[in-house]
Amino acid sequence: MQTDLSPEFQSSVEGAQAEAILRKCVHCGFCLATCPTYQLLGDELDSPRGRIYLVKQVLEGAAPTRSTQIHLDRCLTCRNCETTCPSGVDYGTLVDIGRRLVEARVRRPLVERALRWMLRAGIPSTLFHPLHRVGMMLRPLLPARLRAKVPHPIHVGVDDGRKSPSATGNKRVLLLAGCVQPSLRPNINRATARVLNSIGIQTIIAPGAGCCGAIRAHLADHEGGLADMRRNIDAWWPYVDASDGRTQVQAIVMNASGCGATVKEYARYLAHDPAYAQKARAISSHTRDVAELLQEHRGDLRAKLELAQKSRPGTQAQRLAVHLPCTLQHGQRQPDLLADLLRDLGFDAAQPAQENHLCCGSAGTYSILEPEIANRLRDRKLAHLRALRAPQIVSANIGCIQHLQSGTHIPVRHWIEVLDEILCT
Repeated sequence: MQTDLSPEFQSSVEGAQAEAILRKCVHCGFCLATCPTYQLLGDELDSPRGRIYLVKQVLEGAAPTRSTQIHLDRCLTCRNCETTCPSGVDYGTLVDIGRRLVEARVRRPLVERALRWMLRAGIPSTLFHPLHRVGMMLRPLLPARLRAKVPHPIHVGVDDGRKSPSATGNKRVLLLAGCVQPSLRPNINRATARVLNSIGIQTIIAPGAGCCGAIRAHLADHEGGLADMRRNIDAWWPYVDASDGRTQVQAIVMNASGCGATVKEYARYLAHDPAYAQKARAISSHTRDVAELLQEHRGDLRAKLELAQKSRPGTQAQRLAVHLPCTLQHGQRQPDLLADLLRDLGFDAAQPAQENHLCCGSAGTYSILEPEIANRLRDRKLAHLRALRAPQIVSANIGCIQHLQSGTHIPVRHWIEVLDEILCT
């Protein structure tokens, strides 16, 4: 695609990044067939190709409008289009640039500004846990879009008091606790620690590490997102610094695929930061989804599962309906990882035969900001998952779990909790 950047962008880092991405686009339109919003709305401006044109116009000097902003807002950043694109267009980076440029030039209505500020300030904050507790008490009084995000007590994964067995090996990993997961589903992190400990891997949560940066970055607060990333790098660096020839941890483990996709891209986000570029590359290279780590230890893990099942006949592996988050299949480019691991471990792991690639509508804060589209996508995804006739749905991302659970009575859980029930009951 030919470009003619306006002078203000010709010498900027963002301009250079955007121009390189735009030049890869060949207008083929393959992305339209796999874009969730285009599938629902049928408007090319709500497709990757249409949004690319909108961003291109802004970069070439056209004044963005409220309509430009709305079409960019409607993008889920699911990155399905990147998986589809034959030219390797880095759409996710381009749409983030476009949103920042439009945000600086188009003033939002007051209610929108207030809601976005609350999300940017509240979700990554240490205040999220007490605010969530208050929200649970006031749940019936909350607006519908927020009430759906506050889980009903029967859907909260509480810890049952089980302790992690002592690790028998000397391997250690860092675990990112996440900003909302400890409050919304506290059992996920505890289950992760117990499962890893069962195969001799100790987990460490570094003091000072917090939100991965995705919340602010995707809400057009670029500097806020980078600040979150730098803070995490500072917290993790003592554990991964190899200046003495060795690191203290085997990996930085993510049990929320959305966080994993972001942390694996720290190297890109901080590529032009002289103080953090090298460290960011090291952090990204150390980052693994927990399924990646367990795939390497699947032989030992399967043996442990089989032993537990023999000693407790009621713990046989069940059929699981596997929901694959976009951040795992498109962001991390690992579409087969989760189902393959579960099958290797002896589970009947089934995935939808139709539209398995399409987003469930969660997409970070999207389901709060664009509830109508998000709920239509959720219901469409749940219809395919119900067709698998499994007693429970498993996923790999806290946002997807919460969003899907808001539309069904079938239990929606993190897959690591299923392993934990068998191993550590």
